[in-house]
Amino acid sequence: MTKMKLVLSTAALLAVLPLSAMAAGENNVGSCGWGSKVFAGQRGVAPQVLAATTNGTSGNQTFGVTTGTSGCTQDGAVSSNWKTAMYIDGNKDKLAMDMSKGSGESLDSLAQLLGVKDADKAAFNRITKENFAKIFVGEQASAEQIALGLKQVLSANSSLAQYAEAV
Repeated sequence: MTKMKLVLSTAALLAVLPLSAMAAGENNVGSCGWGSKVFAGQRGVAPQVLAATTNGTSGNQTFGVTTGTSGCTQDGAVSSNWKTAMYIDGNKDKLAMDMSKGSGESLDSLAQLLGVKDADKAAFNRITKENFAKIFVGEQASAEQIALGLKQVLSANSSLAQYAEAV
């Protein structure tokens, strides 16, 4: 592979990595596979790209999940937190309005995205209304701040804590 192809491939990969997660210092690669083990504890773009490349090119992460080796388990859940952050970011104004009154289409969509059961929707709407100021910490709150506030509010409520992991 030429240097130019390597640079272009790396640039393309970086364009699709969730930048907010990198800024927060989260592991974008996953917690299993050889790449995750070899580059464990290292921060920054380069180790994440190398870990993802190692896992992707050798197929070891797929093998690890299938066999329960390389630090992988077979009972893990696929997370979609990035969808929640994207939804919040694209719907902040509508979501703020709906949460402030405890009902509305955007709040219903958020509940659906988080997997809130029909039996828990009224409590979800009520809790988000009651804790609006903890969730929307200011007019300029970022999607990440809103998601963190929502996660904390849900975690603190015993009947809704199960949905905090989806935030």
